[in-house]
Amino acid sequence: MNFDVRHFKDPPMADLADLFPGFQSHWIDVEMGRIFARSGGSGPPLMLLHGFPQTHVCWHRVAPRLAEHFTVVAMDLRGYGWSTAPDSDPAHAAYSKRAMGEDVVAVMSALGHARFALMGHDRGARVGYRLALDDPGRLTALALLDIVPTMVQWQRIARDASVAPHWRFLAEPAPRPETEILKNPQRYFDGLLAAWSGSGDLSAFDPRALAHYRAASNEPNRIHAFCEDYRAGAGADREQDEADLDAGKTIACPSFLVCGESYLSGGAGPALTAWHRTFAPDMTGTAVEAGHFVAEEAPEAVLDAVIPFLSGAR
Repeated sequence: MNFDVRHFKDPPMADLADLFPGFQSHWIDVEMGRIFARSGGSGPPLMLLHGFPQTHVCWHRVAPRLAEHFTVVAMDLRGYGWSTAPDSDPAHAAYSKRAMGEDVVAVMSALGHARFALMGHDRGARVGYRLALDDPGRLTALALLDIVPTMVQWQRIARDASVAPHWRFLAEPAPRPETEILKNPQRYFDGLLAAWSGSGDLSAFDPRALAHYRAASNEPNRIHAFCEDYRAGAGADREQDEADLDAGKTIACPSFLVCGESYLSGGAGPALTAWHRTFAPDMTGTAVEAGHFVAEEAPEAVLDAVIPFLSGAR
């Protein structure tokens, strides 16, 4: 199979269910293109950032209740969902978490929010903690769902090749990962969603949400963008973590971690230890009964954990 990145900069909106009734839709111009976002609710601003291989739709089970307390904004990261997939570059800097954090600031500024809280899952959580380190006055609070620092994850992978094999695979040079995934994208991405969920299948996901994820991961330049995200993780993101650790930088705002019990090795305890010895010595957190996709698998438990934290950190 020949790999061909077709630059569909802003993919057409498919006929998909609206899982955020009452929320506004936004196309927001940023330096690299356009970002798609939804917003709703009232109160202090809160940005929600999704992970791989999903879109902003991953928040559909928690957004309504969050909107009772906060002005909620959920956006698609660059290269994901309906946001622009910028051209890649040899250093993969266009998909670094630093660059994605700049998109977040641009979106929130366009919506009138200079400072805001942020909750992120998976790749979105990596964008969140990178933004907290790069721009210490920007965030009022940071909630991270089911991650350890990028440099720590690569250390774990170096010690044990069975840890997160998709990190190495997706970070391989183009076009091998793209070519392999394009043979059957739905089988690949559905397989990851199932494998990382607590049940080991797709039962945790609303079929309407799955339709969104499949529509946003089924064409070449989206798949290339996902790989570029992981290549940036292996290069620029890890290097920036190491530089900040050497410089003694830590997250200035209050921080909180929610972990599923079955995805990260050992759950919340070892994960919190990793944060305490790196960028968040005062981070608190908890575990919930779920796999990796905690906001969809255990929405009420996540809400019960994060709402008091976010409310107290205003």
